[in-house]
Amino acid sequence: MHRQISRRDFIRLGALALAGMAFNPFPPYSDEYQEPSAFLGRVTRDISVFRSPSWPDGETVAFLHRDDIVNIYYELTPASGPPYNPIWYRVWDGYVHSAYIQKVHINHNNPAGTLAETGQICEVTVPYTQIYQYTTFSGWSRRARLYYQSTHWAVGIDQGPDGTPWYRLLDELSREQYHVPASHIRLIPDNEISPLSPNVPPESKRIEVSLAGQTLIAYEGEQIVLSTKISSGLNQRPDPTEIGWNTPVGTYHIQSKYPSKHMGAGDLAGDGSDLPGVPWTCFFQSPPGYAFHGAYWHNNFGLQMSHGCINMQTKDAKWLFRWTTPVYRTPIESRADWYQTGYGTLVVIT
Repeated sequence: MHRQISRRDFIRLGALALAGMAFNPFPPYSDEYQEPSAFLGRVTRDISVFRSPSWPDGETVAFLHRDDIVNIYYELTPASGPPYNPIWYRVWDGYVHSAYIQKVHINHNNPAGTLAETGQICEVTVPYTQIYQYTTFSGWSRRARLYYQSTHWAVGIDQGPDGTPWYRLLDELSREQYHVPASHIRLIPDNEISPLSPNVPPESKRIEVSLAGQTLIAYEGEQIVLSTKISSGLNQRPDPTEIGWNTPVGTYHIQSKYPSKHMGAGDLAGDGSDLPGVPWTCFFQSPPGYAFHGAYWHNNFGLQMSHGCINMQTKDAKWLFRWTTPVYRTPIESRADWYQTGYGTLVVIT
């Protein structure tokens, strides 16, 4: 079974090089490595590479597949559109539209010596990291992947299958525990999620969402403090027995806030249908479960994309999480404090 790391073990293991691409697809760079001028993108679903940035019927010259990592040399906004999201990227074989490319980095972290007994919120800092789960029957088994900027709860440090420190993560929905390399995870300090504009009266804050314009504007009184594109529900009902994929119009209030939320069946399916670690989630109608949150599975803000929630860029979702009430209080005193409930910020959706 996996072994809890002692202080002596931690010092020894911390000196080990990460072992093998089977466990660590993003090994640390050597001292001679120079950061390229290009940035990286993770492909979030199978897409075409086009000879030129032509929409909607350009010539396909290659294909990229989910979780491919590509160098992106520059971005451009050709007149051909599409108007809701005109950004294209230049890649090795040609051009790709930005809709299903997540901008990523490869940032490695020094493992912590200890973790708070109540758990610590953390985020993935590499394009993806592979979950491994231990059972006495089958040993270490691969499960789903966790993706860049997704957030999770770290509850322990153990020796992983490659002999180095791995964080043990606890899934807040399924209550499963699983492991990922500690170097792929950044522990988020309390001051990074402290409240924004805490001296502004809560009744002076409001969020206005335009479904027609696919925009969100946050106000303090009549002053705009955030204006950004969003992706709301698709206005479909694929299964007549299930809730439709529309974002409800009306007046609401933030009801609960989760820095990490597992959305989906909770089975770590790994096929894109299950979403562990959805970051910076603010529910405004629950049940059935409509929320503002970051989205790491697309980059197509300005177009309807969701099953009813309001998708945001992760940085904007984090800002909203900090700015809205109820206030998310740190430090965490118990695991019951992993989420916050209350009658919060006004939300108007039209």
